Amino acid sequence: MCSPLPSQDWSCSLVAVSLVGALGSSFLYGYNLSVVNAPTPYIKAFYNESWERRHGHPIDPDTLTLLWSVTVSIFAIGGLVGTLIAKKIGKFLGRKNTLLVNNGFAISAALLMAFALQAEAFEMLIVGRFIMGVDGGISLSVLPMYLNEISPKEIRGSLGQVTAIFICIGVFAGQLLGLPELLGKESTWPYLFGVIMVPAFIQLVSLPFLPESPRYLLLEKHDEARAMKAFQTFLGKADVSQEMQEALAESHVQRNVHLLSVLELLRAPFLRWQVITVVVTMACYQLCGLNAIWFYTNSIFGKAGIPQEKTPYVTLSTGGVETLASIFSGLVIERLGRRPLLIGGFGLMALFFGALTVTLVLQDHAAWIPYLSIVCILAVIASFCSGPGGIPFILTGEFFQQSQRPAAFIMAGTVNWLSNFAVGLLFPFIQRSLDTYCFLVFAAICVIGALYFYFVLPETKNRTHAEISQEFAKRNKASPPEEAGDPAVAEKANGGPGPDSSSTLDHGVKDRAV
Repeated sequence: MCSPLPSQDWSCSLVAVSLVGALGSSFLYGYNLSVVNAPTPYIKAFYNESWERRHGHPIDPDTLTLLWSVTVSIFAIGGLVGTLIAKKIGKFLGRKNTLLVNNGFAISAALLMAFALQAEAFEMLIVGRFIMGVDGGISLSVLPMYLNEISPKEIRGSLGQVTAIFICIGVFAGQLLGLPELLGKESTWPYLFGVIMVPAFIQLVSLPFLPESPRYLLLEKHDEARAMKAFQTFLGKADVSQEMQEALAESHVQRNVHLLSVLELLRAPFLRWQVITVVVTMACYQLCGLNAIWFYTNSIFGKAGIPQEKTPYVTLSTGGVETLASIFSGLVIERLGRRPLLIGGFGLMALFFGALTVTLVLQDHAAWIPYLSIVCILAVIASFCSGPGGIPFILTGEFFQQSQRPAAFIMAGTVNWLSNFAVGLLFPFIQRSLDTYCFLVFAAICVIGALYFYFVLPETKNRTHAEISQEFAKRNKASPPEEAGDPAVAEKANGGPGPDSSSTLDHGVKDRAV
């Protein structure tokens, strides 16, 4: 068993599972967001050659644009499909085994995309992007849930932030490997997609040696012995009685509750504000305008006098800032809490979007103004990744109890992927209508998000799931039916001693009545 790391609640197993889990999951999601940018002209040329070979004439420009749009956007459609099937797979296989099975999607997608050029079939690339989206949808539903369930509440935020950190590292890796000196040239671009197999294979051979989620084992599989062993492995200590009691308390509250469906989750009055908050958080996560930044990056760099052939190297700075800001967030989230990072992140994004609009309008008035635009772009990215970039996934796991969590992640993932698709679909029209003023729309969304979190979002740092539910119960003006009917459990959830709660839990452990 791994021993605890000094003065922290991190154990070797927690570190290992977070790194291995994120490498084969959120890293691949981030990598696939950026990997298509560098080889775009070569892929379009491949589409044109394939079309001409089949039909005897070059592809129509509008058809080529449509095919490329489908190639890019079908990743989001696959993500939505993956989100919708994640609950059914996770229910039967568990968190760990779902991630393992998910590697099959990643490897099959990598093979399809890597051999599309050799097979002279651009359809393989499109299908591969769709399958890779399915992989991303499952990953972003299951990985945050897994990390939430295995982490002590004292470091739940920091461990959950690993998801966002590896998304940023994946984006940076896609930018780095896309450089002309590496794989971003005409003869080697298929290898950019073949690389996807490496992280998937590492996770496939490493994750089986780490335990399943102890809360899943205890609350859904009713396997107390394996749950206790998993707790001991992840926490790096032999005495896990407190953690077992907390989990059993949750089990006692929900012992007669089945896994909620998404419809039941939406209808439950005692979950109303949790649901609204997750929907607002995920919508702001995608609609805050970060994706729109990439549309302007190349033109702004060009205005600043950076040669076009040097632009990929300068673009690496954006990936580097993303990674550093997300690491910073992971280091301070347990000190500052979720609220300040979310409110401050969206507030700063609104401020820098306003400044970026001004610099874009005035960029032809002085040679130094485009450099201010570059600073604003980097500031927007840093503001996003320091809070809004990772906390939405953490909050979804913290707001809901075990029986509600799978449906909650389906709902959150659905909002996430639909918002992603909406931005890709609508942004060209917004940009065409408003030009450089389009960033004011995103600034307004950031302000609305910051105000909502200021007035509604409770701090969840160092709180148990039961305590967070009680905090929302005040706003919902309704308590879960089981909790309302069991004073001992309600008192326990409120932090009270509960006169017979200890004996009830001990009795539950002895009888294995979970």
